[in-house]
This record gives sequence, structure tokens and C-alpha cells, in this order.
Amino acid sequence: MKTLLAMKPIFKISEVFKTSWKQTRSQIWVLAGLIIGYMIISFTLSIFSAPAPGQGLAGFTIGVILMNVLSIILGCIFSLGYIKNIFQALDGDEPQFSAYGQQARKILTYFLSSILYALIICVGLGLLIIPGIYLALRLQFFTAIIVEEDGGILESLRRSWEITKGQAMPLFLVFLTMVGISIVGFLLFIVGIFVAIPLTYMMYAYTYRKLSAPVISEENIATVE
Repeated sequence: MKTLLAMKPIFKISEVFKTSWKQTRSQIWVLAGLIIGYMIISFTLSIFSAPAPGQGLAGFTIGVILMNVLSIILGCIFSLGYIKNIFQALDGDEPQFSAYGQQARKILTYFLSSILYALIICVGLGLLIIPGIYLALRLQFFTAIIVEEDGGILESLRRSWEITKGQAMPLFLVFLTMVGISIVGFLLFIVGIFVAIPLTYMMYAYTYRKLSAPVISEENIATVE
């Protein structure tokens, strides 16, 4: 007898929020601390990259270029490493600082993928905005795929498009929820943003896991004797 075991999983907003909040709360001090640490390092780099008095225009230009390059490198490393930390917390493990070193080799892939993603979104936004939003929702998981699946530049975007097929509306609702959480976090004396940011990252990671989970389609039917 042939039995269809499973179809593509459909996630619920309540499920995404509850699970993400539970996992975020269990590691909130570490996850929030990493964000604060990143902000401090970025601020420090901007100070040291500033030109010294008397350097003139050349010194100012070099300082700006240096600051921008260092900021891009640091931003890429943090984005990749933090996503890895989020996945570790989602799995019930303690986030490891070593994740940043492990993900550093993917900087170029992430940087080029981000540029390509931004260009695609810009083109979409130019086509009456809605296409841009749609493309952003469908391609948003390229970072998670680079981190979790070691995807390449085009492969990560293609894979994100594949796993989000038919899920645009649920993804849009998740996006609106994340925006709402961010606004509330900012309004709570700004301090709340250090809870809101890890929570929205966790929702992103959990949604990706739900969409990328192996499923049995109609072409993969189990035969039960």
C-alpha cells in the first residue's frame, strides 16, 4: 500500500514567535552581549580610523577608506558568525565565539551575494515596489544558506528561491511581525532593541529551518507492506 507521508511544512506566526522567544530567552545575555560587543568594536574602529589633526585631505581620504574597508570586513564576519550563533542557540547549544573564525572564510561569498541581492531588490523596487518586496522575501535566506549549507554566491540565492516557493504571504506576515518587534524594542527606552534584535534573528533562523526541512513529496512515496 502506498502512503503519502508528508507535504511541504507550513509554519504559523504563533509557532515561529513562541519557539524563537523560548530559544532567545535561554541565551539572551550571550546574544545581546555579542551585539553590544560588535557595536563597541565598530565605534572604536571608527575612532582610530579617523584622520589625525594636520593630516590634510589625503589623510582624511585614507582614514575614510580604511574605516569603510574595516567596517565592511567586520560587518561580514559579524553577520555570518552571529547567524551561526543563532543556529547554535536554536539547537539548544551555547553560542560559541569560535563561530566567527569558522565563518570568516565565507566573507567574499557573503559580500558578493549581498551585493547581488541588493541589486535584484533595487530592480524589483523600481518595478512598482511590490516586485521588490516579493523578491526580498523569496531570496532573503541566502545568508542562512551560506552559513548552514556552505552555499555559493548564486547557489545560495537559487536555494532560497527554491525553499520559499509558495510561501510569500506567510513570509510577509513574519516580516511584519519582526518589524513590529523591532519598533517595540526601540520604543522600550532603546534598551529593548538588544532583545528585539536577537529575537528577530531567531525568527529568521527558525523560519529557514522550517522551510528547508526535508519533506517527502508526491514523487517520494513510501511503500508500506
